[in-house]
Amino acid sequence: MNVLYEDNHIIVINKRAGEIVQGDKTGDESLCDTAKQYLKEKYAKPGNVFIGLPHRLDRPVSGIVVLAKTSKALERLNRMFSEGSVKKIYWAITKQKPQKPEAELDSWILRNEKMNKSFSYPKEVKGSKHALLRYRLIESSQNYNLIEVELKTGRHHQIRCQLSSIGCPIKGDLKYGAQRSNPDGSISLHARYIEFIHPVSKEQVQITAPVPNDRLWQSFEK
Repeated sequence: MNVLYEDNHIIVINKRAGEIVQGDKTGDESLCDTAKQYLKEKYAKPGNVFIGLPHRLDRPVSGIVVLAKTSKALERLNRMFSEGSVKKIYWAITKQKPQKPEAELDSWILRNEKMNKSFSYPKEVKGSKHALLRYRLIESSQNYNLIEVELKTGRHHQIRCQLSSIGCPIKGDLKYGAQRSNPDGSISLHARYIEFIHPVSKEQVQITAPVPNDRLWQSFEK
């Protein structure tokens, strides 16, 4: 487990693609379980260890996950994430280059639970939620493009869905239009940077997560 930051109230982890954040029907060990075990062993804690989850990352996505170690921190972080007072920056690799080097994507997203997929609409439709992000093209190689995304709302599969809607599906993301999967089953989306006011100390926290150990990612990070 790659711990990026830890204090008495929060722990921030650089999640590997393929890890689930919270337990599900697969029964696979989750990041929350791993974090509990880590804290139990590190501090020789008897009994149950508290871990609270104020936000999530999709299983095939890598990068920053913030976990709460106290109920006070969890309550405040929940509020901060839902109010949008946490700055979240993602990096995405795409095969197609966006038409505009930077733009705001403002649409309405409707989640289809059965398909576990979201659809983007230019206007509100029944059951949809407003979705907003800002992107800019950082770099292009011969075959791929690195796009930085600042997420303004946190909707189901939002970045995947909205980038796909402008003809730029994320590398490896078959669900949203990529032509090929990544060998490890990941998609090339990484929660790169987070910035927020600490829920207890009120100090500013800024964290950057190194990219996955992959040649293409590493070439872009350099």
